[in-house]
Amino acid sequence: MPDALKEYKAKRDFSITSEPAEGGDPGKDALSFVIQKHWASRLHYDFRLELDGVMKSWAVPKGPSYDTHDKRMAVHVEDHPISYSDFEGTIPEKQYGAGKVIIWDKGTWEPLDDPHKGYRSGNLKFRIHGHKMHGNWVLVRMKGRGDERQESWLLIKEKDDYARPAAEFSVVDEMPDSVKSLPMPHTSAKAPAKARATKSGRTTKAKADAAAAKAVAKLAAKDADTTPGLPEGAVEAKLPKEFAPELATLVDGAPPDPEEWVFEVKFDGYRMLARIENGEARLITRNNNDWTDKLGPLKEELERMKLPDGWYDGEIVVHDANGRPNFGMLQLAFDGSHATDILYFLFDVPYLGGYDLREVALVERRALLEGALAQAEASDKVRFSGEFGNDPEGLVVAACKIGLEGVIGKRRDSHYVSRRSPEWIKLKCGLRQEFVIGGYTDPKGSRQGVGSLLLGTYDKDGVLRYCGNVGSGFNAESLREITKKLKALDTDESPFPPRSVPGRQHHWVKPKLIAEVSFSEWTNTGSIRHPVFQGLRSDKPAKGITREVARPIEEVAPAAADDVVDPAADPVAPPGKLPATMKVTHGERVIDAKTGTTKLDLIRYYALVGELMMEHLKGRPVSLVRAPAGVGGELFFQKHADVSKMPGVKHMDEALDPGHPPMLTIAGVEGILSAAQWNVVEIHTQNATAKAYDKPDRMVFDLDPGEGVEWHTMQEAAQLMHAFLDELGLPNFLKTSGGKGLHVVVPIKGGKDWDTVKAFSQAIVKHLASTLPERFAFKSGAKNRVGKIFIDYLRNGQGATTVCAWAARVRPGLGISVPVAWDELTSLTSGDQWNVTNVHTRLDRGNVPWAGYAKAAKTLTAAMKQLGFKA
Repeated sequence: MPDALKEYKAKRDFSITSEPAEGGDPGKDALSFVIQKHWASRLHYDFRLELDGVMKSWAVPKGPSYDTHDKRMAVHVEDHPISYSDFEGTIPEKQYGAGKVIIWDKGTWEPLDDPHKGYRSGNLKFRIHGHKMHGNWVLVRMKGRGDERQESWLLIKEKDDYARPAAEFSVVDEMPDSVKSLPMPHTSAKAPAKARATKSGRTTKAKADAAAAKAVAKLAAKDADTTPGLPEGAVEAKLPKEFAPELATLVDGAPPDPEEWVFEVKFDGYRMLARIENGEARLITRNNNDWTDKLGPLKEELERMKLPDGWYDGEIVVHDANGRPNFGMLQLAFDGSHATDILYFLFDVPYLGGYDLREVALVERRALLEGALAQAEASDKVRFSGEFGNDPEGLVVAACKIGLEGVIGKRRDSHYVSRRSPEWIKLKCGLRQEFVIGGYTDPKGSRQGVGSLLLGTYDKDGVLRYCGNVGSGFNAESLREITKKLKALDTDESPFPPRSVPGRQHHWVKPKLIAEVSFSEWTNTGSIRHPVFQGLRSDKPAKGITREVARPIEEVAPAAADDVVDPAADPVAPPGKLPATMKVTHGERVIDAKTGTTKLDLIRYYALVGELMMEHLKGRPVSLVRAPAGVGGELFFQKHADVSKMPGVKHMDEALDPGHPPMLTIAGVEGILSAAQWNVVEIHTQNATAKAYDKPDRMVFDLDPGEGVEWHTMQEAAQLMHAFLDELGLPNFLKTSGGKGLHVVVPIKGGKDWDTVKAFSQAIVKHLASTLPERFAFKSGAKNRVGKIFIDYLRNGQGATTVCAWAARVRPGLGISVPVAWDELTSLTSGDQWNVTNVHTRLDRGNVPWAGYAKAAKTLTAAMKQLGFKA
């Protein structure tokens, strides 16, 4: 087919673009496919199927959908060479299709009927085996006039076990990244969770045990001439240089069903990862600190054992005379003389023997770990952490009786994630956690060193809150050690808020040391009762120590599938998924007639961008715009509200705004979602945080166009504002408003009060309006700004708010406010260029344009002086 690539070649200058001109090897055993995510003038997905020695190609603007009701437009474009399937890079400017290209998915496809007949007739049915794309699909040509330059087709998911409603799953939003570095997937793609799950939604213990035995048998059967048959989910991969461990969630209540959970002893030691490559072992803490030099004997032992390359996860402990892990003895072992007493209990292996096992079920990973240890040189220092029985409640009781810290539970079919997860839970015998030491008291009587330690934890705003004193649990040796360390951190400044620590005779220290303390309960005032010092910790950063709150066991291990609203949801939801415990009422109600967006669509949007929003929400008072009747209906703007209906939305300290009801703040993504469930569409923030509410930490300039102002005039006005702020030496950042305008945000520091900041922002606007009166209006009335732009400085008064970045607007189309870089200004088409329905076209950039925001803040003093402003 010599002319098949004629059109493709005619459109490109191969002396400029790095795209291949031709070539590529046809598939030997199966036909290949590729989907390339392409940021051209607009983001789209290039869907290509190998047929007759070329890649038949379609441009799919919205990308594929697993919802059988979604008919995704697919514009038929010119054939591409097979070698194009490996192309990933940037097509240069002024070239056809200029922009970034990544390989979003790849694999093989098999026609379900005669592919040539289906292609000619416009009804091509096929099965696909990719990393993201699975199951049966069809491409259907739409009927047209017959004279179109490019035919319009539809890409539709057919009904099978892989089909999922769009409300539950958006493959383009939840799986946005490149798969170029991944191997070609097998044609026997693994079934989706829906097809693999039992009635309760989880793999049963019997099936899990059988899978584990099979995995061990496969690993044990390998020899020099064969590749081991690894379990489902294993992917060949290089060993990463760094790795973060999965962390367990503290829960209270009865242990969950052992049919679905593995239970292990909770070791009283230090979490430790071992990285083994080419026979060399490195020992890394949970916070990525290299402790190899501290653990020389353990390093030598791991290397002697000749374990396969991998990342091994476990805990180091030292046993007392009764064989119980003892945290104090572990600390003493680091002095060198007792280092050989350290034991290493391994319980997981996320990477092993050249494979990434994170998507392999827990029981199979543990089986592979146990098999690797069985084949290695025997060791009494490195041990496998075994599973304990089918009576977890009895195990917890027994663990507590013999003085252990508690029990760890893990879902049998869970995958390995590098974050705190409800798939791993902690069931503790008593309350115990880490505290930051903020000071100490003098000893009394014959005691030497210190009397008691002043303890605290950091709250959500980064303030160290006093939690009480601990004076028991020390011996002479630990008192000498801690006194020496405390004296080196002496300071005259209290790390706690003023007057929050009772008494007067205190010695303050810089909050650097962490104490592990057991105690009986928390009091209503936030202090601990009956505390006992267990030891110092050096494997965690002090700034990360917060009060550990137990979640009800029902939240992470529901008794039955019927208790879960969305069986496909994740209790700690990744972007785009709703928490399993969240109930959405009237999700089908349309809230925007222009786009047909429903309430559930909006909530899923906020799930998708929630983590991005939290960077702009954290610690700030918020105002909520409720729209029970949707766009065009009555709106309710609320600075104060009953938060009992909105988990994750909190009341702020009344002292921040005396004489008024407490302001609201959003503590996490859960708060954003529960607000949306309560019919909140817009979320606005103030210009200060709870840390220093009387001192704003930013100025906002809202560029609001009057009647008759065209978009290019808005762009010029923003550029003028940018240049003037630069001249004043003030860093400034740009975002769309989600409506007609643009927002320019200036991060500030230096402790100016609200009135001064507002007055200075007014002076800046007045200067611009007097210098360029034909462009800018100083007064806000509609008559005053016909053909002009009003720069709203009133956003800088105390209590005033601006729509938060990534928040939606209650306007037709549901535009969203998006951070952008200044060099993107000329390419913007409007202030509502992005909206709830097309946000996936911007997620690749996220908050990157504002990456330098946090460190950019400057004082206003020099700028005030330059403008001739007097406070």
